[in-house]
Amino acid sequence: MGSTLIASPLLSDYQFTRAVILMVTHNEEGSMGLVMNRKFHHHVTLNQLIPGFDSVPDIPVFKGGPVGRDTIFFLHTIDELEGALKISDELYLNGDFEEMKEYILKGNPLEGHVRFFAGYAGWDNGQLQKEIQEDCWMVGESHCKQLLDYHNPKLWNESMNDLGQKYRIWAKYPVYPSFN
Repeated sequence: MGSTLIASPLLSDYQFTRAVILMVTHNEEGSMGLVMNRKFHHHVTLNQLIPGFDSVPDIPVFKGGPVGRDTIFFLHTIDELEGALKISDELYLNGDFEEMKEYILKGNPLEGHVRFFAGYAGWDNGQLQKEIQEDCWMVGESHCKQLLDYHNPKLWNESMNDLGQKYRIWAKYPVYPSFN
């Protein structure tokens, strides 16, 4: 848990092209993660999806992956939130939503502390390991500040660069090589 998957620049799957995924679970049942660098084509907000947020500014909801889009997940830094799953030293997933709602309604800061997602990325047992062996994914470390940034269009490039010298050339690989 807490590692990131960074898509190979050659991965052409529409859902995961240049994706950075925070791994949430990885066990004998399968793997689950949240895509950190995808927005919906049409701006989606928590205010639209959950009643009771009329008095607060719009809270963006990001595209967490192609599975279970009817489920909201929230990644945060609030260690005292009851029921939260610890992902890394600084990151937690979900927890008591009523407590989160109170946190929001009190006007506490969200950007840099909380992100909401609809859906997730999932793999059956053994599927992710196979994709990693086929060099579809590189495994990196999570960086809380990068992952909670709402506006980081270079997350994939930064994550690829963080893997070290061997991968820095990939970070410069064009999205459309034929246009080169």
